[in-house]
Amino acid sequence: MSLEQMREEINQIDQELVDLFRRRMELSKSIGAYKQANQLPVQDPARERELLGRVAEQAGEELSEYAQSVYQTILAVSRSYQNAESTRRSGTYQQIQAMLEKTPELFPQRSSVACQGVEGAFSQLACQRLFKLPNIMFFQSFEHVFKAVESGMCQFGVLPIENSTAGSVNKIYDLMLEHNFFIVRSARLKVSHNLLVKPGVKLEDIREIYSHEQAINQCSDFLGTLKDVKITVCENTAVAAQMVSQSDRRDIAAISSRLCAEQYSLQRLKTSVQNQGSNYTRFICISKTPQIYPGADKTSIMMIVPHRPGSLSHILTKFSILGINLTKLESRPLPEREFEFMFYFDLEASVYAPEMERLFLDLESECETIRYLGSYSEIIG
Repeated sequence: MSLEQMREEINQIDQELVDLFRRRMELSKSIGAYKQANQLPVQDPARERELLGRVAEQAGEELSEYAQSVYQTILAVSRSYQNAESTRRSGTYQQIQAMLEKTPELFPQRSSVACQGVEGAFSQLACQRLFKLPNIMFFQSFEHVFKAVESGMCQFGVLPIENSTAGSVNKIYDLMLEHNFFIVRSARLKVSHNLLVKPGVKLEDIREIYSHEQAINQCSDFLGTLKDVKITVCENTAVAAQMVSQSDRRDIAAISSRLCAEQYSLQRLKTSVQNQGSNYTRFICISKTPQIYPGADKTSIMMIVPHRPGSLSHILTKFSILGINLTKLESRPLPEREFEFMFYFDLEASVYAPEMERLFLDLESECETIRYLGSYSEIIG
């Protein structure tokens, strides 16, 4: 057979497959209606295991894994179709609708905001991008920022969550498991790091450099060129600049911002020492009160999926089926549960889009736990 003839035969087989798929989905729809009428769950794990085992056996040893992979997708699509045709409502989406009705039309410009560090921290710069006149309160740690918002001491908190060079701020994701909050806005801030010293100090004089772990990672190429220099991690880049300014030593430096150079009367011995020129850090703005402001086109959720093979793959299929772009997937170990994880997702979709309710309906039927963290817009600057 020629290539054209083989392709024509495949076209005919595809037509048969599509016809069979339509028949299968119609039956799936009827089964979904029966389950709803009899208050049965959409997913039946025992039935699916039996079906996949049978399909693998029928396909033969060479094609068994391929057949199972195809049918896992068909089953995921069938469950989504059953959910779409049901009259059930998503509890999470109903929560979102209530938030939309209660949230003011304008994002507040004046408010009390918690930031980690001291004057000059990058969190402060992000805060000033998010608010026109923020009343900033500085705290020693990220955990204290969460607690300040959770207790009502501050209405909002601003926290770094990821960097384009160094990746995720794992400490933030771990703290997310422990605290109650909602993300109401985010900011993507271009970050330029500088080597700050006391006036007159030369590069060859430096024996120790202070900075935050993320900043150190972002400047690893430059730091790798220095010999016999100790790198010391501290809680914040602004704290590092403050330590250099207040110390009697003249053999220390800080990796910090231009603002901190001005704030603490330090000299910028080297500028833009980060590995990449396009170095961005993303910050989230959190609140104790659930709020969704107009223009929200990003959504963040956390979930625990069943601890069995293929569970995460099934979840990811949901986003593909509904055409929802997944921009972030992060996993963090669950305390006291060996080799099990909480998964964090960032979605790029309007909160008003109809497919969002379908997504939450699908996720609620298949996840062990789902936690909605908020829908929001992002400022880039």
